Amino acid sequence: MEEKTDIQLFNQLYATNKQKYIRFASSYVHEDAVAEDLVMESLMYYWERRSSLGHIENVSMYILTVLKHKCLNHLQRQRTWDNLSENMLTDTQWDIQMRISSLEACNPEQLFSDEVQQLLEKALQSMPEKSRQIFIMSRYEEKSYKEIASAMNLSVKSVEFHMSKVLGVLRKTLKDYLPLLIPVFDFFYNR
Repeated sequence: MEEKTDIQLFNQLYATNKQKYIRFASSYVHEDAVAEDLVMESLMYYWERRSSLGHIENVSMYILTVLKHKCLNHLQRQRTWDNLSENMLTDTQWDIQMRISSLEACNPEQLFSDEVQQLLEKALQSMPEKSRQIFIMSRYEEKSYKEIASAMNLSVKSVEFHMSKVLGVLRKTLKDYLPLLIPVFDFFYNR
């Protein structure tokens, strides 16, 4: 019997105050469904704690105070999520802007050239001193095979042999770049 009376009391409290509570909450949260949820939570909060609250002069005002705090909590959570979303978007926008700037500043020819140059230097460092020196004199100092032979006290055939050896190593080292370097190798072989 007591349970039936409790349900009737709750229903009466709900029916009497529902619309004014929903209007109050909706005026702040601007979403009817959220307002209704907050009203129900506030009513349940009061109802579940009513025996431990002691005597309350104005139950309707107490529930309205609870509803006020629930609306505040909802709006503060919403503000936090909005700020997080905005910051995430800002971070994402910053990241995209940095990638765009990086791509705009990127010079593929320079990257390719630097990478090939590093591979070339590494390959040259692994070669015997005489072969490396002949290659440097030929390609960087632009000396003819005859001039190199004279300067190093070698025959022109020896210079050609060393150049052939160096170019073979470079061909293996730079094989991934070979299609782009064919004009360079033609230049090397046709000197």
